[in-house]
Order: sequence, then structure tokens, then C-alpha cells
Amino acid sequence: MTAAGTRPAAGTCPAAGTCPAAGTRPAAAAARRRRAALRAMEADTGLPHRTWWTPYLFLAPGLAMVLLFSIWPFVNTVVLSFTDARILRGGGFVGLDNYRRAFADPDFWVATGNSVLYLLVVVPCLVLLPLALAVLVHAKVPGIGFFRSAFYTPVIASAVVVGLIWQWVLRSDGLVNTVFQRLRLVSEPVPFLTDSTMLLVSAMIVTVWKGLGYYMVFYLAALGNVPASLHEAAAIDGAGPVRRFLSITVPQVKSMMLLVGTLSAISALRVFTEIYILGGESGGPGGGARTLPFLIRQVGLGFSGETGYASAISILLFLLTLVFSLLGRRLAKGDEA
Repeated sequence: MTAAGTRPAAGTCPAAGTCPAAGTRPAAAAARRRRAALRAMEADTGLPHRTWWTPYLFLAPGLAMVLLFSIWPFVNTVVLSFTDARILRGGGFVGLDNYRRAFADPDFWVATGNSVLYLLVVVPCLVLLPLALAVLVHAKVPGIGFFRSAFYTPVIASAVVVGLIWQWVLRSDGLVNTVFQRLRLVSEPVPFLTDSTMLLVSAMIVTVWKGLGYYMVFYLAALGNVPASLHEAAAIDGAGPVRRFLSITVPQVKSMMLLVGTLSAISALRVFTEIYILGGESGGPGGGARTLPFLIRQVGLGFSGETGYASAISILLFLLTLVFSLLGRRLAKGDEA
């Protein structure tokens, strides 16, 4: 028995079954604090507290779009690549036959070679030329805003419109051949659009011309983060513009160069519009300028389109793109290290 008005000793209970469980009081206090914080938040914002799944309601429309237009088509393409499906009928499971057919198809290797060649030529141009252009227009001189807008104009122009303009410029009686012949530089029109190799080179020129302004904006953002004090100190030490460019500008924007290289590589492997507009539906004479996206379209469309085989080529293109993307990521990690 305890005396009246005295407290029970520590570790004892006044009556059996009345002791709270260990940790109950701290947990209850934390719950009270949490409820108080929620009431304070509701009082400040005027909004009632929502449950844990409320944020996912805002994400649901975007997630549904990604699921419907990205994830599901990709999964369906993978499934179709193992079938002999066609446009107007379903197909049965054929295993790896479509992939074996692709590796034995000369047209597939021609298209793959053109896509890889396109990447090897276009990517260095789109990494270096926009950087040089960005350095030129980065200078704060009167009227430079006009040149920035002018260089970016091809980016906002439709790819079809750009292709038609260049088709008019490069055809046999077009602007370039007319000037060359008037200057007596050539005796016959240069076959920009009638020779497979020249057609591929012409498409590369169009891709580079259209991408210059786009990637220039990337580099302008990176150049804005380069401290001006570095250039000032180098200038005081006697470094010229070229030396400052190589020793300061390039190291400071190297991560952006890797990003531009990765993005331009993915775009180069997906090129289609330039080849189609300049070379027509056949992809140049004998289809010699076809790229992988062009071949996928030719194989998969039409009343006799082979959806299964086109899906297999699409998966191979995806794997090729993934290889170059992982290579760019590896280079970026090495640069950070």
C-alpha cells in the first residue's frame, strides 16, 4: 500500500493492467505533434489534409499517357518481333526466325551501315560546330540577338519544309548546280540527289544545318556558367583566344559536349525525313541510301507489310541505340571521376 498523496515508485503500477506499454507515451506524443502540425498547415493554407495517395492522382494522367503511348507499344513491338504477323492478319509464334532473317538480309546490313556512317559523320559535326557557333554569338556585342535568332530559325522550321527547300537547292537544275555551272566549276550537274553516296552526304548536311541552332542553345547555357575570371586571368597571362578556348572553354563544357554527343547520336540513328524528302520513297537509287528507320517503314507498311519482321528490325535498332547511349553514359561517368 502507498501512503495517500504519494506517487508510486518508479517501475511500479498503481493497479494491475494500468501501466502503458513501453514506447506508448512517446508514440502518442509524436502522433499528437503530427496532428497539430497538420492542423497548423490546414489553417495556414486553407486546404484540408489529403491522404497518402493524393499526389498520385496528379501523376495519373501523365503515367497513363506514358503507359499507353510508350510502354505498351514497346512491349507490343517486342511480342510482334517473335511472330510472322502482317498488316491485315495476325501471326503465329516463330521464335527467332525474324532475327535470323535480318542478319541474313543484305538490305538490313546496307541500312545498318548507312545509319552507323550517318552517326559517325553527323555526331562530331553537331558536337564541335555548335560549340564554335555558341562561342561566337556568346559575345556581348550590339545586334548579337539578331544572329542568335537567325541561327535558331532552322530549328523551329518544319523538317518537311527544310527538306523541300534543300531538294530545290540540290537538284540537277537547282541553285547549287546552276551556280557551279555558271562559274564553270563543273561541266555536268553534280548528282546530289541521284547518287546514293551523294544523297546520303546531302542528307547529312541538312541534318547538321538544322541541328546547329538547337545544340547552340545547349552550349550557350553551359558557357553562361563559365566564370569570366578564368578568361581574364588567362588573358593577363598572355593566352590568346585559341589557347583560352582549348584550356578553359572546352574543359568547362565537356559534360555538355558528352550530352550533345549522346542526343545527336540517338537522333542520327533515327533519321528518316531527310532521306525520304531528298531521295523519295525508294531511299535513293536502288535504295542505297536507306537507313534503318527507312527500312522499317518499307518492310512494315503496305497491304503486304510484314509487321513481325519490321518489329524485329525495330528491336535491333533499339539495341544499337542503347549501345551508343550506354557508351555516352560511360564516358560521362569517366569524365566525372
